[in-house]
Amino acid sequence: MNDLQISLVVIGALVVGAVCLYNWLQERRYRRRLRQVFENAPDDVLLRSGIESVHADGRLEPQLEGSPRPGPPSPEEGGHRLPLPAAASGPAAPRGAPASSFDAVLDYVVEIESDTPVADSVIGELTSRMAACGKPGRAAGFNTESGEWEDLARSAGARYARLKLALQLVNRSGPVNAAQLATFCDAVKGCADRTPARAACPDTQAALKAARDLDAFCGDVDVAIGINIIAEGDGAFSGTKIRGLAEAAGLKLEPDGVFHYRDERRHTLFTLDNHEPAPFLPEQIKSLSTRGVTLLLDVPRVANGIAVLERMLEIARSLATALGGRLVDDNRVALSDAGVSRIKEQLRSIHAAMEMRGIPAGGARALRLFS
Repeated sequence: MNDLQISLVVIGALVVGAVCLYNWLQERRYRRRLRQVFENAPDDVLLRSGIESVHADGRLEPQLEGSPRPGPPSPEEGGHRLPLPAAASGPAAPRGAPASSFDAVLDYVVEIESDTPVADSVIGELTSRMAACGKPGRAAGFNTESGEWEDLARSAGARYARLKLALQLVNRSGPVNAAQLATFCDAVKGCADRTPARAACPDTQAALKAARDLDAFCGDVDVAIGINIIAEGDGAFSGTKIRGLAEAAGLKLEPDGVFHYRDERRHTLFTLDNHEPAPFLPEQIKSLSTRGVTLLLDVPRVANGIAVLERMLEIARSLATALGGRLVDDNRVALSDAGVSRIKEQLRSIHAAMEMRGIPAGGARALRLFS
């Protein structure tokens, strides 16, 4: 092999390495922005965590991404998937809910029964210890006068002889681990011992297996669709123009630095974000300019995915025309009709799989799991 051939091989390796590095940086960017965008999403009836990324095995056009599931964490680390609000900013205190909203598929549920009311101090200690588990917790007390289960967090000063407690098995930080489940069971048993009361924790090994199986399924369907609008040549888009066009299309700039397109229930359907690292902060957008923007749809959190994707594409095309930009994927390849068709088929497949699993996209279970 002569010097010219060696040089060509080295140059080729450098080019491939640069492309891989660029794709890796793009993946990190999407993961970071999804986490930031959805951690302040409005509460659903069953959404009690705070508050969605690329499979290592492939990417689709315009961009269909899955959230990676790293290996199991150590007991000190807690969860191991993309952090959500509860995991990103520390464990959230358990928030109660009516017993009817406890879900045996998503929750590890324990009931405490006592002959006398459980003291408020014991309940306070219990909920504090639940908060230290590192997973969203749920707690309710049975009111003997009304005959109904009540949210413990909203019933200060009340006393209950029956409590129902749950720890969510899976969210985007990963499945519950043995240490977290043990902490939860210890908190329940400690409360029962102090009352005294009767409490029996279900089989923890079965719960851990169910959590791993559910997390594996979530990993297969946890994807996002991203569409980029890139400026032509050396051009750039002004922040003021982006804001005007986005708001005219029905998106609203929010404090997280991202434009949200919401439905009538205030759930985010898709977002518009800066393709570059700087967020669209309201106080800085007038002086901001960027080489591109990205529209992003979080597939498992959105019902009627095809209709929402169509609306996102419609807005993307309109923005591209008005801004003088072009629609591309993350490799800066022009967005094609064939690519869009492939994405739609994948989206239909994902939503069908979620429906068969009893976790319809955009439903209460999906909002809790993909948070």
